[in-house]
Amino acid sequence: MNLVFVGCEYAGKSTLAGEVINWADEALGGTSHFHDHFSVPSSELTPEARESVLAVHPQFLEMFQRYSLTYHLGDGFYSHGDHNLMGFVIEEAVYAPLYYGYGGPDSKAPKRSPEGQRTEMARRFESEMLARAPGTVLVLLKAGPEVIRRRMEEAPHTHPIVREPDVEHVLARFEEEFEASLIRRRIVLDTSASTVEQTLAEFLEAHEPFMSREDRQRMDMHGSR
Repeated sequence: MNLVFVGCEYAGKSTLAGEVINWADEALGGTSHFHDHFSVPSSELTPEARESVLAVHPQFLEMFQRYSLTYHLGDGFYSHGDHNLMGFVIEEAVYAPLYYGYGGPDSKAPKRSPEGQRTEMARRFESEMLARAPGTVLVLLKAGPEVIRRRMEEAPHTHPIVREPDVEHVLARFEEEFEASLIRRRIVLDTSASTVEQTLAEFLEAHEPFMSREDRQRMDMHGSR
């Protein structure tokens, strides 16, 4: 499986990713986890490390993010059957100009460098992703702005990224980047009124036509079909 989950914070990406991993463990005999290193600060960092990242200069942060994104595009990851990404370059294109201090329409990039304008960078990276994994599936998770705000209030993240006044703008930007993406195998999931179980079922139904021959063989081996 080669999945890329994108969408506004609080739309349900991490929750669904956990469910997909549990499903894959049973149906496919396991799959790689979702690489979720690309938000600033990453949820995988310790509290002390998160605070230090928030204090760095945008120029250094841009360089660090670019290296991290490039690293996860490498052949070493795509040499395995499963390589799943959370947010990745679409999230970077949405959040970097708004919250990280770089990457907007006026950003300049040196020749032959993928830095600078993050929407342009996203399309270049997607082209390389598709060269390595043509079956990549892009999944947009979304919810109504009032639902996003309610989740913000009821279960706030330790280091939230999206600010309450920006919710409509962020939702619209994810839609724009999703529509502009070079990845044509796509799924859209609206979690506004769905349970976790319903969202997983909807994902599996929508993803079934995109499953590779190798994944179908793995399901047969595990008696899941």
